[in-house]
Amino acid sequence: MAGQLQRLQELQRAMLVFELDGERCEALAGDTVLTAILTQRHRLRDNEFTATPRAGFCMMGACHDCIVWTARGERVRACTTMLQAGMRLMTQPAPASVSVGAASVEAP
Repeated sequence: MAGQLQRLQELQRAMLVFELDGERCEALAGDTVLTAILTQRHRLRDNEFTATPRAGFCMMGACHDCIVWTARGERVRACTTMLQAGMRLMTQPAPASVSVGAASVEAP
């Protein structure tokens, strides 16, 4: 599915491969994470409290509306973070796991 952003210029930049929600995606060197995602999809993510679609708001990192997560669970401001080749990103946080003794239990 094509995203809502369409590239008009600078199409000769190097291609970067990254992973988004387990899917292989491509973007261009110099893209922010937000640009890379919105050229692939119509929305950045769904709000974790209201489930409304989000696509970034302030574009300068102040509002946190563009937060996505790395595969390691780190929060990233998509509008101010430059995409790196091989990034593994998720549009929703991974379910938390709780360690109980020697066992690990996934939270619902």
